[in-house]
Amino acid sequence: MKLFKIRGGVHPEYQKRLTRKNEIEVLPMPPMLHMPLQQHIGARAEPEVNAGDKVKKGQVIALAKGMISAPVHASTSGTILGIHEFPAPHASGLPWQTITMKSDGKDEWGEMPPPMNPFESTPEEISDRVAISGVVGMGGATFPSAIKLYLGKSHQLKTLVINGSECEPYLTCDDRLMQEKADGVLDGARTIARALRVENVIIAIESNKPDALSVMKEATKGYSDVKVVGIPTRYPMGAEKHLIQVVTGVETPSGKLTADIGMVVHNVATAYAVHVAVRYGYPLMTRVVTVSGGAIKEPKNLLVPIGTPVGSLIDYCGGLTQEAHRILIGGPMMGQPLISTRSPVVKGTNGVLALTKEETRKQDEMPCIRCGSCVTACPCGLVPLEMAARIRKEELDAAVDIGLMDCVSCGACAYVCPSYIPLTQYFNYAKGRLKAIQGEQRKQEITKQLAEQREVRLVEQMRAKKEMLAKRKAEKAAKAAAQAEAKAAEEATAAPQEATSTEMTSSPPEVN
Repeated sequence: MKLFKIRGGVHPEYQKRLTRKNEIEVLPMPPMLHMPLQQHIGARAEPEVNAGDKVKKGQVIALAKGMISAPVHASTSGTILGIHEFPAPHASGLPWQTITMKSDGKDEWGEMPPPMNPFESTPEEISDRVAISGVVGMGGATFPSAIKLYLGKSHQLKTLVINGSECEPYLTCDDRLMQEKADGVLDGARTIARALRVENVIIAIESNKPDALSVMKEATKGYSDVKVVGIPTRYPMGAEKHLIQVVTGVETPSGKLTADIGMVVHNVATAYAVHVAVRYGYPLMTRVVTVSGGAIKEPKNLLVPIGTPVGSLIDYCGGLTQEAHRILIGGPMMGQPLISTRSPVVKGTNGVLALTKEETRKQDEMPCIRCGSCVTACPCGLVPLEMAARIRKEELDAAVDIGLMDCVSCGACAYVCPSYIPLTQYFNYAKGRLKAIQGEQRKQEITKQLAEQREVRLVEQMRAKKEMLAKRKAEKAAKAAAQAEAKAAEEATAAPQEATSTEMTSSPPEVN
């Protein structure tokens, strides 16, 4: 299959050797699980349980709220201890609303939906099953997967691309999943294709994963609708727009979705989760996580219950050989620094890295020398140094004008910068600031609309009040007029009667 070139990208120092040969191990169930209500892009799930409730494995403990949302399920059986604020697996360290439960050690299943044969089911039935199973993008994006499956109804789709690139250094969880669960990944990919109404599936795997390539090619023999393709090893090959461009040659226009050009991308772990949800009725309760880094004693790939504290993963891997200079959730390029190892594994957690000082490349920021290295490295064809200069001046709209919103925050520019300028941090700050400003503007618009609606209501109330008073006044006047008319008529009727009565009662004149 012909491949196409893309601009930019970098070749960071890969450390996949630490775990690439390590088979997936099942992490023992921890005594406590912490399950945030916000494990996906979109609206936060709404709790369905209260403190003291007994729950079973697979039971819904938080329901999806709105169109873009995903439910949360209990990873085991036990007792709900409470719903409270708990440290989030995020660089901010801010607490998220979280359901904490205590395992009872029984791991008893609740009632699950019946298994389905995806090829005897309609696309809508598949999408609905994925929705109630809480499956989200497991490559890190965490977009509710069912929403992307419903795109088959609104877009003319041609190709499904399964992302097996796993371009982040250190991470090998997708590599091992493809090697050990190839049939499940393939079945999930074909199930997704049926839901999307497409007949062309491409499984794209970076060439630095020869074992996964070999196993997946063997698994897909006999399936003419599925192709396994080895793609060049380059970061950020896993970005969906760049991945599509490599395998199809089609570039996604700025501000458009890949679905607008007839393409949809799903991660290999997402495909496997769809397979499990549809074929067996099991919701998303576990995921494979790579635990690695120079400070980890025994790096491993682990199958982890959602809600497990990060510290439990590190302890299972033998703990730390030295104090970690930085602990990350995710990979070293796009991962988030972790404030506390009490924070839980969530649906989008694909890695936990404990890095030494030598691995973090931490140096003081120096002035930009305008060398253009960031421009060469940017896979989106942007000019990072100019965007950063505008952001420093708080000229956010000007940064947007030269492509800020097209930035995928891959970190390639910051990686090659000889001045160690944290360019990605500038861009993430600007995006967050713009989002806050837009949120404030929406709030002001809503407030203005409410004020205008209130003014309209007040005017309407005053008009209605005036009409009511006028009506009452008119009714009172009409009533008074009617009473006066009745009285006048009564008086007019009484006058002749009085005259007649007077004549009848008067004495007749005497006759002499």
